Amino acid sequence: MKFTVIGGTGLIGSQVVQRLTAAGHEAVPAAPSTGVDLLTGDGLDQALEGAQVVVNVANSPTFDEASLDFFRTTMGNLLAAGERAGVGHQVILSIVGVDQVPLLDYYRAKALQEELLRQGPTPYSIVRATQFFEFVNAIMSWTSDETTVRLPATPVQPMAAADVAAAVVDVATGAPLGGIRNVAGPDVYALDDLGRLTLAAQQDNRTVVTDDSAGMFAAVSGDVLIAGPDAHLAPTHYQDWMKSAR
Repeated sequence: MKFTVIGGTGLIGSQVVQRLTAAGHEAVPAAPSTGVDLLTGDGLDQALEGAQVVVNVANSPTFDEASLDFFRTTMGNLLAAGERAGVGHQVILSIVGVDQVPLLDYYRAKALQEELLRQGPTPYSIVRATQFFEFVNAIMSWTSDETTVRLPATPVQPMAAADVAAAVVDVATGAPLGGIRNVAGPDVYALDDLGRLTLAAQQDNRTVVTDDSAGMFAAVSGDVLIAGPDAHLAPTHYQDWMKSAR
């Protein structure tokens, strides 16, 4: 089968391309560096030519209100190009709990992307994943200084990017779900405890202070970022991943 992977040169997309290729499929990465501009539509028709499946893991360049326009425009362009090319399956990567955090612009933007896909002309699948192990340090950096990292006690269930890519490939190579598959890591942490675990593993002497007003995840209430009982749990544990990453 031929797959076009939108965002196919990024963290997830490059691994999706590698896995599809290793399985014997033709996987074409589509990104600005390959001549594809999602916002204008330039290069989309050529990138989708002959593709049976489109996998969209492209991300907005910002997490603010501008992300709404990004996903509205790019999803419209991609659905139109897919219809012209006769694509039979559109797959997007989204976020567990994305429709339950209305105070976050980026989550509202991803929820809009999902809704546009549902209303579109092509059979579809939505893969909702939890936060990535690879982003834990970035999350801490938003609310840190030389001595302290401030984090809320928001429950999270993070997973490895490699496991995200595997889940996306599993869905993309199957029949369209016409719905959502939730995927998550095997362990649940409070975000502040995850920060302490991370700093300890990195031999970082900074202190984590629990602050439920700190950072983007302060806007999250309850356990909406935790995958439900129907979720597919990934095999990689955070502590094992940290060891291998070192």
